Amino acid sequence: MIDDAPAGVSICRVLLDNHVEIEHACELSCACTTCHVIVREGFSSLEPATDSEEDLLDRAWGLSSTSRLSCQAKVAGADLTIEIPRYTINHAKESH
Repeated sequence: MIDDAPAGVSICRVLLDNHVEIEHACELSCACTTCHVIVREGFSSLEPATDSEEDLLDRAWGLSSTSRLSCQAKVAGADLTIEIPRYTINHAKESH
């Protein structure tokens, strides 16, 4: 549980800054799907996904209606509950 995530920061950055290991093969540049998360609570507080993010999400494993790329979804004012899917389509684990 992360208590105070700063608004305007990507979910991925918040997770990494709090020592939660999440795949992020493209260095947070919206070029892959390895940081895919499912937003279980607080989804409506997020800005809508861009067309580029939506196109990539179509390739994510375990896609749901509340899926986002955590490198693109920025924390707003609401509490979020995030699920990190068990699998990604990444073939090799990056060393970060």
